[in-house]
Amino acid sequence: MNAAYLEAFERFTGNGGGQGPAGLLARRREAFDRFARAGFPTAKDEEWRFTPVAPIARATWRLDAGRTDPRVTSPQLQPYRFGAADWATLVFVDGRFVPALSHRPELPPGVSVEPFAEALAREPDLIDRVYARTATPDITPFAALNTAFAADGAIIRIAAGIELPEPIHVLYVTTDAAAGAAVQVRTLLLVERAARAQLVESYAGLGSAASFHNVVTEVIVGEGAWVEHTRIQRENEATFHIGLTQVEQERDSHYRSFTLAAGGAIARHDLRARLSGENVETLLYGLYLGRGEQLVDNHTTIFHDQPNCRSWEVYKGILDDQSHAVFNGKVFVQPIAQKTDAKQTNRNLLLSGGARVDTKPQLEIFADDVKCTHGATVGRIDESAFFYLQSRGIPRAEAQRVLTYAFAAEVVNEVASAPVREALDHLVAARLGIEG
Repeated sequence: MNAAYLEAFERFTGNGGGQGPAGLLARRREAFDRFARAGFPTAKDEEWRFTPVAPIARATWRLDAGRTDPRVTSPQLQPYRFGAADWATLVFVDGRFVPALSHRPELPPGVSVEPFAEALAREPDLIDRVYARTATPDITPFAALNTAFAADGAIIRIAAGIELPEPIHVLYVTTDAAAGAAVQVRTLLLVERAARAQLVESYAGLGSAASFHNVVTEVIVGEGAWVEHTRIQRENEATFHIGLTQVEQERDSHYRSFTLAAGGAIARHDLRARLSGENVETLLYGLYLGRGEQLVDNHTTIFHDQPNCRSWEVYKGILDDQSHAVFNGKVFVQPIAQKTDAKQTNRNLLLSGGARVDTKPQLEIFADDVKCTHGATVGRIDESAFFYLQSRGIPRAEAQRVLTYAFAAEVVNEVASAPVREALDHLVAARLGIEG
């Protein structure tokens, strides 16, 4: 680790990054020390051998993103708002909360949706109770870097028994004002016993400048709670995006996620779900769309730590031009986790001769009374499908768009929230060149 990062950390903590509740600076320093010892991962690290992070590691990123005024207007954000003006929405521009662009309606007692800085100012003990307790700095070097430097983010808390009818939206936007900057934010969702919540976490890019977005999300699903979590990454194709989502589930809980990755020069997302109680259900769906020379990497890990739990995972990729996708899905079944039912599928569609996929589904099972399956496919559209549509007067190019859209729609349709599902459908259709 070169001296520039140490200098940057000392400057950051001495210029506001060390302010806040007691223990925050100690937590930051502990995380930075871990990052300094580990350094950036290389191709020699098995978990990162298909993710070339050298362009991130070699660059010298500034930490003053958000200190300039990017002058983002509400109309510029309209394409990213899902047309739902009444949803509670927090907007962060270049890593900083912008009240004027956010919408904070009156919420039921026991529900809070607020930026981290605001929550910590009112409840200083939050730092000891929740900050980096689930997504700990030891998970990846990037998680340690985020813990050390993240200056803002969102914290959402849903008290026991509350059922929210509308999703909550956290929108992180990067602009050309963040060119050459490392933007680091955290999101925390706490859903208590028997509550229901929907979170949309989205990342958007305005402009074309290159920046480094390093983000961490922590989701805690209480006993008997139900959560749908939609993550949308559509930043510009010069951005480097590294994300970690860590989920902890208690008994009888249900967590379902949908992840869409469509932006970034290098975009990596680690999604880790720990099933910590009995009778837990975890559903992970994902869609990634690559074009140009994009690299899109999805790493998922499901920890079956208790018996009588179910997990279902389906990730699909559509790759064009010279793009490259990576999928690595792991399922760990502990000896105590009898009666586990786990299924994992990865399917990839190649639209060009230059596109490629590295896929590696994995099962590590230490229990004997389980039902576990996994599989992966990589291929092109079947010529018989082309023939069927062309014989009915549909040109080949249009037939490819229709068949590709149908391939994607199968996983998009698994989103439970109707307005989110419809918005995703329009977004994917537009990306694939489907009119209407």
